[in-house]
Amino acid sequence: MRVTAAVAPAPDHPLRLEELRLDGPGPGEVLVRIVASGVCRTDADARSGRSAFPLPGVLGHEGVGRVLDVGPGVRSPAVGEAVLLGWPACGRCRHCRGGRPRYCADLPGLLFGGRRPDGGAVFRRADGTPVAGRFFGQSSFASHAVLPAEALVPVRTSLPLAAVAALGCGISAGAGAVLYAARPEPGASVAVFGVGAVGLAAVMAARCTAATTIVAVDRDPARLALARRYGATHTVDVTGVRNVARAVREHCDGPADVTVECTGDPRVVRQAVDAVGMPGTCCLVGAARPGETFAVDQQTMLRGKRIQGSLGGEGRPEELVPALLRLAEQGRFPFPELVAYRSFDDPEAALADLLAGAVVKPVLVLEPAALTARTDGCEGSGRSR
Repeated sequence: MRVTAAVAPAPDHPLRLEELRLDGPGPGEVLVRIVASGVCRTDADARSGRSAFPLPGVLGHEGVGRVLDVGPGVRSPAVGEAVLLGWPACGRCRHCRGGRPRYCADLPGLLFGGRRPDGGAVFRRADGTPVAGRFFGQSSFASHAVLPAEALVPVRTSLPLAAVAALGCGISAGAGAVLYAARPEPGASVAVFGVGAVGLAAVMAARCTAATTIVAVDRDPARLALARRYGATHTVDVTGVRNVARAVREHCDGPADVTVECTGDPRVVRQAVDAVGMPGTCCLVGAARPGETFAVDQQTMLRGKRIQGSLGGEGRPEELVPALLRLAEQGRFPFPELVAYRSFDDPEAALADLLAGAVVKPVLVLEPAALTARTDGCEGSGRSR
């Protein structure tokens, strides 16, 4: 079938819309009509050639849409059902079997391989030239995507369907790091370093726990104001601050119990580690560039400190995403307020807005109806094979 996709033609070249060819769903696969897709810094890194994903290729890994067709053997989801496109997983390794698909043993190849499981091309130009796809298992910067049924999360919510795209990666990553990995205890102090979309989601999630002190750390006054709005009890503007860890400790009446690092900057990682006391946890969520390292004081680590990485929100998306949607409907996790909708006609402008800090969370809209459409039910015939 013919589809429209935003293609990254080569490193550091702007995205451009092209008409490509996409094969229909095979056994166990589902064809989804994309209605919206979040834009993430991971997309910007891949567009710049700083990931293993081959170019030319179609990016996007926060897609939401409706099932258009299903392949043989698929019983769920049904045609017409609203779904969030999730990350891929093999379903066979010990991590998948143990309920931690975010740490699938085959994850690197599934995220960045750019091809179908049989090695064939995902997208093709009219002349047959292959274009890499299945970025993070989906490549949602396109009008349609084909992916395994197991990677889809059914969506039933009173929120606009386009807003749900924001839960595909970054927002879930910040929230899941707090709720699944850090797990602050009653009365705990939590400090979030970097309050972009991921960090603000971590602040919102911390407010949903029994933590009583939530400190937001950043250099952008506007972002710090948002952090206060969404649950931070204290903020630290690092501009001109010589000892950031000490500033955080002052707000926590001592070392923090939990720090959540959302920048990936090795210097900030060290600050987040130094701000934690014994036996606290520093949770790393922000992604550094490949090969970057950080150093810590080994003796302080002997005091029961833990440094824990957290990828994509931990846990199972089919549990986390519905929970975040319910919390949002109750006004306790208002992530849709972070979203700035942008037209799919100019995906490069959305990336530019993200990198410039002009918006917190851009979402590309392919179908304007998704800005108001609710998904309490599903439309369509319910056909399966």
